[in-house]
This record gives sequence, structure tokens and C-alpha cells, in this order.
Amino acid sequence: MLVAARGRLMQALPAGGVMVAVQASEAEVLSLLEGVEGRVGVAAVNGPEAVVVSGAGAEVGEVAAVLEARGRRVKRLAVSHAFHSPLMEPVLEDFRAVVEGLAFHEPTMPFVSAVTGAVVGAEIAAPGYWVRHVREAVRFADALQALHELGARRFVEVGPDAVLTGLVGQVFEAGVAAVAVLRRDQGDARALMSAVGRLHVAGVSVDWSAVLPGGRRVELPTYAFQHERYWLDAPAGAGDVTAVGLGATGHPLLGAVVELAGSDRMVFSGRVSLASQGWLADHAVYGTVVVPGAALVELVLRAGDEVGCGR
Repeated sequence: MLVAARGRLMQALPAGGVMVAVQASEAEVLSLLEGVEGRVGVAAVNGPEAVVVSGAGAEVGEVAAVLEARGRRVKRLAVSHAFHSPLMEPVLEDFRAVVEGLAFHEPTMPFVSAVTGAVVGAEIAAPGYWVRHVREAVRFADALQALHELGARRFVEVGPDAVLTGLVGQVFEAGVAAVAVLRRDQGDARALMSAVGRLHVAGVSVDWSAVLPGGRRVELPTYAFQHERYWLDAPAGAGDVTAVGLGATGHPLLGAVVELAGSDRMVFSGRVSLASQGWLADHAVYGTVVVPGAALVELVLRAGDEVGCGR
């Protein structure tokens, strides 16, 4: 009855309200609402710089324009009314009359409210709480922090898409896992199984016999997989470079030379490797083998000799 009454009353309100998600802090947005609090307000605080502004179209547009001019991201939401804004106030008393006829009970488990951003108890059983639920901002970021303080490190979004899952990463940079049960771009079965798998990897205990009735466990290689090489260890060799149009130098480091067509330039090439120059192993710095400076000078001297430049 509560859900039906809330939806009916909201839809009966005049159209024209607007909701816009902006990249800004709550304090910055509130500073832009001075003087127009009766027409626009903060509808949600989803992260340190993720706020939803809701209210009359003209006023919300002015706030969005200022933030856009400051280089902030602004996105208009596809909604029918300006929820959680002053435009909801005409239905509050009618909604209160409905919820006062309902029986509420305190939660039997810790319940974090997005209205207060904290754990609630007896107040959730009062009709006034549900009236606030319609009008006041959704304090999603505060609710996440409260859950984190209670020890929660894994969050599961039960809904039609992964909208809230992405917001968790804006509140916590690391140390938590957020998984959406369903996704708009995936089939329900695939999305659900993927979510269960991700939760399992994140350390959540899963009753696999219930998830996959009739399934059985099979042995898999341990991680990391045992690495085995099957390549033949053939000795390194330069081979006959003249077969591919190059000239041989007879030098252990510069193995081939070629003259660039239409010019007086020469290109020397070679291979420097521990496989062919074992003495390189003696030139290691903090465990890393480096080519000694003397070898580099030798490369230059030999190239010079090949083209008739003695120095």
C-alpha cells in the first residue's frame, strides 16, 4: 500500500520537474542554491563529487550551466518528475495520511538508512520517517560509509542494472568489492551467475550445491600453473648473412652490413646476447646484465674501419 500510494501521488504532480547529476560536492551545490531553496534542492549525494540536483527546470538549468562553465560533468536524468525536491511537498500530507494507517516494525537486523545515512531503529517504524523518505535527499554515500564502519567490505546491488555499483568505487578507492546481480546489457541468468562467481572470488561463501544442482567438483591445476618449456635450446649463430643480401663483417658483435640504396650510408647490425657472448654475464649491475662501455666503443671503431674512417 505504501509503494502504491507513493507512486500514485508522485505521478499526480504536475510535470516539468528536472533532475541532473553533476560532478560537484554537496557543499558546492548548496552554495549555488542560495535564494532558490523553495524551487530546487539536493536530491542525492552519491559520492564525494557525485550529486543529483532536482527541482524546477529553470533553476536546475542555471545550476547545471554554472557547473558546466567550471568544467564539470553534467548529465540530465530521464525522469518524469523532480523527485526528492521541494516540488514533492504538495503530496506529503496526503502520503502521511496513508502511512499513518499502516503498521511498522523495527528491523531485526542492522539497517542503514539512505535518509539519515546511519543505522536506524525505532524511527523507521514512525510514519514521519517515510514522509521524509519522499522529500529529503538520498544520502547514499553516507550510508555506504556507515556500512563500512559496521565491517561491510562486499556490496551487492539487487536491482535492474549496475547504477549503484559504479558509485561504490567513487566512495571507496580500494578494499571493497561491489557486484550487481543484474545488468541491462546481459541476460538475467548470465548476469546472476557472473555475480555469484565474482562474489565467490571476493571471498563470499557460496552454497554451490544450491546454485548448480547436480554439479560436481573437478580437480584443476593449482595457481600459478606449473610452467614447462618445450623449446629446443639450439646454439645461437649468425649464419650466412650474404644469403639475404647483406655483407659479412667477420666481427663478433657487428654481424652484417648493408649499403642504403642511392646514398653513401651504411647500416651495421648484430646481435648481443648472453647466448652468444657469455662474457656479458660478468657485467651485471644489481642483477641486471648491461653492455659495457668498452663494447659500445668497439662497435663504433669497427664501423668506422669498415667505411674508411680511422677516427
